[in-house]
Amino acid sequence: MSSRVRLGGGPGGGLGGGPSGGLGGGLGEDCPARHCWVAGAVDESGVKRPGLLVEWRAAADGWEGRVVYVAQLRTGGWALVEEWMPSSLLTPR
Repeated sequence: MSSRVRLGGGPGGGLGGGPSGGLGGGLGEDCPARHCWVAGAVDESGVKRPGLLVEWRAAADGWEGRVVYVAQLRTGGWALVEEWMPSSLLTPR
């Protein structure tokens, strides 16, 4: 795994320490995954989708989060999406 990828113990502890203030809480929980809201989902619906942030990595343009969320890719059809997204598109609320 690349040294740029951070699992769990990122800056500030846990996934919550990624980009300035970050998501999650570093509450000493065993599970590193955190709930987040995903803006700019692949379905381009203009609404934030609930997602699961599973890790952070440092990228050339700042922090990116690896997220999993559900998006409507076809009319009436939903699909699971997993992708790296800029931290600016991920929020805790």
